Amino acid sequence: MRTHSISTATALAVLFSSTVLSVVAAGPASAATATVGSPAGIVVDGVGQRVFVGDDAKDRIIAADYNGKVLDSVSGIEGIFDLALSDDRATLYATARRSHEIVAIDTATLDIKARYPVATGIGPLYVEFAGGKAWFTYEDPADGHGDLGSIDPAADPAADPAGGTAPTTLGQLPRDSGVGGGAFLDTDPSAPGLLAIGATDFHDTAKNLMAVLDVSGATPQVAAWHDGGYPLRYVSDIDLVPGTPQVLVDGTDRHGYADGTFTAAGAYLAGERADIAPNGLIAQISGANVAVFGPGQSRPIRTYAGYTSALAWAPDASRIFALVSSPGGYVLKALTDPTLNVPSLTVNAPSTATRGKPITVTGRLSATVPLPSGARLQVTRTDLESSQGKALPAVTVRADGSYTFTDTPQAGGTVTYKAAYAGDAAHMPVSASDRVTVPHATPTLTLNKNGGVHDYGTDVSFTAHLGPTYKNRTVEIWANPFGGDKPNRLLKTGKVNSSGNISATVDMTRDTDVTAVFKGDTRTAPRTAKSTAYARVKVSTAVSKHYKKAKLGSTSYHWFHRNTDPLLTTTMSYVKGRKQRLDLQVHAGGKWHSAGSEYFPLGTNGKSAVRLEAPGTSGIKARMRSVYVNGSSGDSVNSTTYGPWKYLYFTR
Repeated sequence: MRTHSISTATALAVLFSSTVLSVVAAGPASAATATVGSPAGIVVDGVGQRVFVGDDAKDRIIAADYNGKVLDSVSGIEGIFDLALSDDRATLYATARRSHEIVAIDTATLDIKARYPVATGIGPLYVEFAGGKAWFTYEDPADGHGDLGSIDPAADPAADPAGGTAPTTLGQLPRDSGVGGGAFLDTDPSAPGLLAIGATDFHDTAKNLMAVLDVSGATPQVAAWHDGGYPLRYVSDIDLVPGTPQVLVDGTDRHGYADGTFTAAGAYLAGERADIAPNGLIAQISGANVAVFGPGQSRPIRTYAGYTSALAWAPDASRIFALVSSPGGYVLKALTDPTLNVPSLTVNAPSTATRGKPITVTGRLSATVPLPSGARLQVTRTDLESSQGKALPAVTVRADGSYTFTDTPQAGGTVTYKAAYAGDAAHMPVSASDRVTVPHATPTLTLNKNGGVHDYGTDVSFTAHLGPTYKNRTVEIWANPFGGDKPNRLLKTGKVNSSGNISATVDMTRDTDVTAVFKGDTRTAPRTAKSTAYARVKVSTAVSKHYKKAKLGSTSYHWFHRNTDPLLTTTMSYVKGRKQRLDLQVHAGGKWHSAGSEYFPLGTNGKSAVRLEAPGTSGIKARMRSVYVNGSSGDSVNSTTYGPWKYLYFTR
């Protein structure tokens, strides 16, 4: 132990101071999702359950399954524009506008079976299969008019046109409407041999083309031709309507035809393009939606969200295949259950409620297809006491679609009310929910002995008191001694007694935050209570080098010769970096006067020895004490503690 020294003479002179139809990216899969950069035709093979999609950006055709996963592909079709399937589904025909040819592809293998050159500068463009031939449209470079051509797959692709047996025949539009550009085509399996054709001339709408041709014979014959008797809007898509002599233009306007004459037959809500299922269901592209209409219906059965470039029905009308815009291109999506209407369901509950008091929940069930009378909703309440949901009595929907029920929430926190309609033969299931915030009851939790100051090492019992709660009666008591070197420690955890009390004992060697913690229950809020208790240090001072101890008056002094240096050894509770403050006073004129204070470090054994230089003068009375000062003694883990005065007397 190192001994420090201070000068009494100097001490006499110096005074010291003291913290929510979007395309969703999927995870890894066994096959890639069919995605194209620039859609160029889509057709569905119901026999093989495959979807063929043209991709103009990569001059290829993708074959996908009904889940939209890529099965195979074929490349090398320059400027692919449209696709069509043969009646037997064995051959896929693709128009290649840059290489000016029709490419025939084996649907089973995607091998190219034949290439049919088309002698035109623009096209071929759109293609359909009817009457045993592949029909296509193109633009005649000579006069700029759109026209119709065909491919006879029974003919030899390499035959000499001069011999009259070439498979490709141009100029087959029975009448020249004068329309500029390639026309749209459509066929209907229920009307074999018929071909719908339509186009818009953007420079002269009087040349707009809308016709139905009979292509079952050697040459196309006019079944109906729009003669301009009433105006046509833009013709950017045309479909034959199954089961009735009608065509659908732009997915919106219906036109009937009989005896070669067209008449307006009504319209759907405004659309852009469409495809019609064999059973007459309309899949219409309109802005950012795909809407499904029943034949002649004014309101959609179902609507899918998503910007769609092209679509096609599965032949059994079980689903619609749509090319939906996504950040990586157009993704093939299967839109299922197209015949089931999706109802709208709302649930409206109060935003807040008082626990234990009834609330009223309202809502409405509605649909564009009439719901069955007496439709019932299943209702569940989910809260802290029923995390899986508790079934409440079913609710019957009124004739106007509204409903009401009452309930009394008992648990605090977030309470969710969910209403669900199970669906029926014409409607999809639907559910909706709303949340209610229910405050917990606030319990009483106290902890005694806050602010008490205790001697070092005293065992102090702290008692927590918990008031009424719902179920939980457990309280934890934690002790967190001051200073970063001691962790927060769990002293006790357990249920309070019948009086609501639980106690734990702390050995007070440091200032300590004592915390009682109640974690709450389903109806009672969590609470904490804290008491801060303070602990003095343990301090003593031993005086040596004196020749005797005797009283002066009533005070006991250590007697020193005037030239003998007293040795003052302080023992104090040790903390790393701690220092003791030595206070020195001298008696004069009947009073004690401060002669200064100075800090001295403690050794690891908690001791600090200080040699006080002798004054060399007799008759001097002095006294000293050792002090721990919170903050100034090198740490802040104990309360300021003053040791007892030690009295010194210097004689000759």
